[in-house]
Amino acid sequence: MPIISIDDLPAALEPGRTLAALDLGEKTVGLAVSDKSLSFAHPRQVLARGKFSRDAEALARAFAADDVGAVIMGLPINMDGSEGPRAQASRAFVRNMQRVSALPFAFWDERLSTVAAERALIEMDVSRKKRSGRIDSAAAAFILQGVLDRLQALGAAASCG
Repeated sequence: MPIISIDDLPAALEPGRTLAALDLGEKTVGLAVSDKSLSFAHPRQVLARGKFSRDAEALARAFAADDVGAVIMGLPINMDGSEGPRAQASRAFVRNMQRVSALPFAFWDERLSTVAAERALIEMDVSRKKRSGRIDSAAAAFILQGVLDRLQALGAAASCG
């Protein structure tokens, strides 16, 4: 499936399916999944990164379990709008996922998502040790909630769900 824009998500997403978001870290992949009404993002278990084939299998199982119809990949764009090595790694990860998954993928500018997620975890009084294990999935939830809010603003979520 090709990479699509956020605005094309409603047409690509079958009714009743969920959206997933990924936050690609160096050691982990954060995962969040929407509810079927496309209103709320829910963080899932962080996946430890290893060989790509193993990571792809774990993600495919997670996508199937949550009836995911499309995937949002956080794109770590620099503050000046340029794309550095982390953005290139995210794009490469999606290219590799497209070889093993029929799901459509879309990118979302994730600038400051990890900062916002960490602040939220601190406000919830989550210890530093526990935050390190949850930060990528919390960031994925922050990314996904941004997409869901955009779809709601466009009035598109009603046509998806």
